[in-house]
Amino acid sequence: MATLRLGDIAPDFEAETSQGKIKFHEWLGDSWGVLFSHPADFTPVCTTELGTVANYYPEFEKRNVKVIALSVDGVDSHMEWIKDINETQNTTVNFPIIADEDKHIAELYDMIHPNASESFTVRSVFIIGPDKKIKLTLTYPASTGRNFDELLRVIDSLQLTSKYSVATPANWKDGDKVVISTSVKDEDIAAKFPKGYERIKPYLRMTPQPNK
Repeated sequence: MATLRLGDIAPDFEAETSQGKIKFHEWLGDSWGVLFSHPADFTPVCTTELGTVANYYPEFEKRNVKVIALSVDGVDSHMEWIKDINETQNTTVNFPIIADEDKHIAELYDMIHPNASESFTVRSVFIIGPDKKIKLTLTYPASTGRNFDELLRVIDSLQLTSKYSVATPANWKDGDKVVISTSVKDEDIAAKFPKGYERIKPYLRMTPQPNK
């Protein structure tokens, strides 16, 4: 399987999960999606990650994002692990965890990196748009937990830039000024961005976030 790249269609699959059987594309529907993998059940860093996602779930829902996790263990194992996550992280896991015992989905998404581990998935993240195309990929080593504030920030940027002719600058956060795309001519800015703009360089023009 070749490495998936930005703009590729996220591979579809059927799978058993902690919330029943799903067809991935059908389950996503018109929502954005976050698919993220875990090396195995009952691992300490993953326990904190899944708890964090459960606690952040209203933020994902607010952005029309469905979240789904994957581990190479079975549904029975997932259900027992969820009890531990709920207990230790003071939460309720309210999103599905895929059972991928044959590693079919992990291989489909190139989540197993032999130089890191022959059998366990690395911490992969895929953000998928409503068009089922991959908008972002991130890969962390098994030893490093993910930053879900950053994932929400990226989703805010992706959703903003999909609707307006803008890009988000370094360290941008929701509400900050944005960059006007170079494809927009100076003479067209007033109509597109009525809040005004600052022309720092011919290629660097800043404007208040248009959807605020």
